[in-house]
Amino acid sequence: MQSKFFAILMFMFSGLVFGQDSLKLSQPEFLSIVKKYHPLAYKYRLQNKIAESEITRARANFDPVLSGKLGEKNIDGERYYEQRNLGLEIPTWYGIELNGSYNYLDGERLSNSDTRGGLAQFGITIPLAKNLLYDKRRALLDQAKFALKMTEAEQTVLTNDLFLDAENAYWDWVKNFEIYKIQKRSVEINLKRLRLTKRTYELGERPAIDTVEASSQLLSFQLQERDAFINFVKSTQNLQLYLWQDGQEFFPVAELIFPADNLEENPGYSDYEFLAEKIRTRNLDSNASLQYYFQKENILESEKRLKWQSFLPKIDFSYNFFNKENYRADYLPLFDNNFQYGLKLEIPVFLRQARADYQIAKFKIEQNRQDFRLKEREIKTKVETYVNEIYNYKTQIDFSTENLINYSRLLNAEEIRYNNGESSLFLINSRENKLIEAQQKNLELRAKFLQSYNKLKWLNENFMIR
Repeated sequence: MQSKFFAILMFMFSGLVFGQDSLKLSQPEFLSIVKKYHPLAYKYRLQNKIAESEITRARANFDPVLSGKLGEKNIDGERYYEQRNLGLEIPTWYGIELNGSYNYLDGERLSNSDTRGGLAQFGITIPLAKNLLYDKRRALLDQAKFALKMTEAEQTVLTNDLFLDAENAYWDWVKNFEIYKIQKRSVEINLKRLRLTKRTYELGERPAIDTVEASSQLLSFQLQERDAFINFVKSTQNLQLYLWQDGQEFFPVAELIFPADNLEENPGYSDYEFLAEKIRTRNLDSNASLQYYFQKENILESEKRLKWQSFLPKIDFSYNFFNKENYRADYLPLFDNNFQYGLKLEIPVFLRQARADYQIAKFKIEQNRQDFRLKEREIKTKVETYVNEIYNYKTQIDFSTENLINYSRLLNAEEIRYNNGESSLFLINSRENKLIEAQQKNLELRAKFLQSYNKLKWLNENFMIR
């Protein structure tokens, strides 16, 4: 696949022209494609939706449960029982459960404890110690809400990392394209120079060795042009890894594609000081990477709070009120007639599991806090590193640009001297090589500056508004 793609690009770019059939891709358009269609960006959005669904699933633990039962037993014509039952259980936030049911029972072989006919029942179950202040249902819902925020923070970081890699790939593509244009222009200039040198030689104005010098220089630039072209093709292939279309289908490069931007015009050259000052003064706690650990600690604290419940005795009180069909309801007093109550007590003797679970929960919290401190130190280091990089590269760009102007002046001066018969083609070639090296160095510095600027920019995008 790669060899086929390479062959197609070799054919397309061998006669590189900027015609109507060429496609120009700008940086905003490119990032928009990545954001909308890249499989990883889509995957990260799905992960957030999964976390939202986890909240819905946790809420299901508080859903009322409606039940029904219908049955009959008959042996040798004798009806043992006939039963119809309809029930409703309603869990509430504070661990209290409400329930109600209607049960109809009839038959010839009923137990003495069974009640014949229709019987309505309303009841309540109250935890008096364990699970009163906090229980598993509330913990699962709290943890699902924290997990959503945790996932959103994580996906923010991952998405911005994807955009960083994509944008750096774009500017690397631009750099290689501009280097290729420099080499291509050098070939064209030296081809004209060779033709002119041959003509002046034929007129007897230049020695034959000048044609050899011009030919060697042309061949050297043609080799460099091929090398620059290969680098541009490779960066185009790398760029294609980020180009997808609707339905997460791979985007085929079927026509000439060129960057619409260049390395010399970028808002980063004027915005970098403002961005550096802005990110240095931001509150690190709002960074998505740290928010991830904040929300993780909330989950672990919820788990610790739940484990603490295991130290409490389990005391559950239940009360049920009954009303037989066709009988007048007698509600009060509650413990006088038509009632059933129960009190259940469970106390672990050694509390070994409770102690172990609680200790593990505390250790996990401490681990998370250590991870938080490491991440905080990492972010601070990255900020200072990226800021130093962009200031350093900007200074180098200024020096390189000034040096580039000097080399250009030297080349122009040498060409004037050559035309006046005061210089040689060798010196012109030497000046030209220095100029091209300076041009490439300037482009490489600008690409490095933008890579560091993008690191700082996308790191700044990780700070979430709270």
